Formats: sequence, C-alpha cells, structure tokens
Amino acid sequence: MKMIEEQISSLSDSISAVEEDLQKDKVSFLSSYKATQTRARVQSSLTDPQLVSGALIDVAKHLGNLSFRVWEKMKDLVHFSPVILDPNTAANDLYLSDDLTSVRRGDTNQQLPDNPKRFSWYADVLGSEGFSSGKHSWEVEVGDHPHWNLGFVKESVDRKGEIYPSPKHGVWCLVHHSGTYTNGAGQTVRVRKSLQRIRVQLGYDRGDVSFYDPEDTTPICTHRDTFTEKLFPYFSVGKSGDAKTADIKICQTDVSL
Repeated sequence: MKMIEEQISSLSDSISAVEEDLQKDKVSFLSSYKATQTRARVQSSLTDPQLVSGALIDVAKHLGNLSFRVWEKMKDLVHFSPVILDPNTAANDLYLSDDLTSVRRGDTNQQLPDNPKRFSWYADVLGSEGFSSGKHSWEVEVGDHPHWNLGFVKESVDRKGEIYPSPKHGVWCLVHHSGTYTNGAGQTVRVRKSLQRIRVQLGYDRGDVSFYDPEDTTPICTHRDTFTEKLFPYFSVGKSGDAKTADIKICQTDVSL
C-alpha cells in the first residue's frame, strides 16, 4: 500500500508538471515536450506485479464435477410432480394452475373448445398420462376442502354424459363429501380423523386401486377389479365454500440419483 501511495503521488506530480507546461505558449510547450514526457515516464514507471503465493485459481475446485454441481443447485429450484393434469380434459368450470399440478372449482364457466376429451357434465379433469401396467402412486393435498373425488377412470369413460363415481361406470375412487368418505360403490369408509392428504396407488397387474393416509400409511380403502384398458388419474372438484383450501394439489416428490 505504501508503494502504491508513493506511485500515486509521483503520478500526481507528473500531471501537475504537464498542466504547468500547458499554461505556456505553444512554442515553449512544444520545445519542452520531450523533457516533460521523459520526466513523466520516469516518475510514473510501475514494476511488474509479483505473483503472490496461493494466488492461482483452483481450477479443479471450480470445474471438477461441474455438471453434477449445477444439477445439485438446480434440484433446489425445480420440482417434480408425478402427475400432470391435462387441460384438454378439464371441465369449463375448473381452473388449473400454470404448472398443471393443482385444480380448483370456479364460480364462472370458461369459454373452452368442446373437444372429445373434455368432461362436460361434471367438474372432472384427468392426468395427462395413462397406465396399462405396473405400480404407480402419488399424494394429493386436499386440506379442508369439503367435496372431492380422487382415483382412476378407464380411458373410454363417458365424458359427455352423466357418470357416477363407481366401478360400474369405470371409475375407481375415494369420495369425500361434507366430512363423509365413501368408496364410490355406496359404502361408507371409516377414518380416525379428517384427512389432509391422500395417497393414491394403482397396482394395475394385481388389479387394485388403493388409498392411504400418508402420515402413517394407514389403509383407507381398496378397489379390486380386472382392468382391461388404460387407466388415467382422476380428479373431481366441488365448490370449496368457506374452506381454507380451495385448490386440490398434487404433491411434489424428491428427486434422487
């Protein structure tokens, strides 16, 4: 720092000297220019910087496993949802979130194209991916929402007419209405407490659709059947009224290597 201060002082002296010469007439300035230039060079000469021990960039530290480190940072910013809702199937009074992972019932109907996939009788929406084999599960945040149906429907389910949440109509679900839970086949399901989250699980090859309380994996109910076509995740949403929870939301899952 002392050396730098001395160099700054020397440079300031050189600037002052040049400024004095500039005050002279042109002929005098030009005649003394070489001497002024030489003096300025001598006074402002700087030595080359010396390499300080430990000043090298640790290339290995910053570039080693770079793609993994980027992924490690990104996984805290992005999230994975096991089910993505299909807006082409949503009834016109359902409003989906921008990331297609939650749905709520609105007070007005939207102007949407009446394509063959869209439900037009009930406030239903399906997941974008169907399953015809394997085991699949996810959790849904229902909070204190008073009216919802969750489960699966067969691909050929009637989307334009009146259907009932029953296996006879190709719907395997858990129904909640005003604090009462039923299995969609007219049977009441007893639970120990009001459920805030539901785990939905499909075992296609075994022929079962099951529902659990994810807090302690307590079984709620199970449908057993023989599936002959592709099944799609199914969500039916009533009006939330005065409930704190207006949106039925698919829970995000952790991503692991």
